[in-house]
Amino acid sequence: MKIRSGRSAAALVALLVAAASGAAAADKPEVYSATAELKTIGGVALSTPVTISIDKWTSDADRDTAKGALAAGGTAALQKAVGAMPAIGYLQVGKVRTPIHFARALPVGDGKVVTVATAKPVFHIGAGAANAKPKAGYDVAMVIFEVNAAGAGDAGDFAPAAKVKFDDKSGLQIEDYGVEAIRLMRITRK
Repeated sequence: MKIRSGRSAAALVALLVAAASGAAAADKPEVYSATAELKTIGGVALSTPVTISIDKWTSDADRDTAKGALAAGGTAALQKAVGAMPAIGYLQVGKVRTPIHFARALPVGDGKVVTVATAKPVFHIGAGAANAKPKAGYDVAMVIFEVNAAGAGDAGDFAPAAKVKFDDKSGLQIEDYGVEAIRLMRITRK
């Protein structure tokens, strides 16, 4: 998944590795609604409602655990570390609800960048096609979006089945299982 919001991937996901406390800045539950939009290679446009409900934000200690696991063992280790953390909300895509185990917010400008991760994939785009099957290693789902102080945002990125690793500059690289990018549009805090 390439971050398409104008910020570098390293900047947007710095909250996974940031030294400053993002949890203290975002200490109350928040619920966001958005629309996930996908345009297939064949030109078909699909959309579905998305709810991101965060009851509690990930602590600095748990962030450090996730960072260390990712550095030591890639997506599989991240999945195991995040899966051992308590569920702190949910990501609902259409009728599919998946527990969120990692949620951090990083202040930027007059708003914040929010990153959430699940301990399992939400779904595999293309898995229903005759020759497409889920692949090993795409074991988490990642959502990254930016909102202003009022909780509104224009767009975000959603990888429902992803591999995650650090690049050579300690930025996070997210590889989505699907060929087509899924964008979160019209993000609003409820």
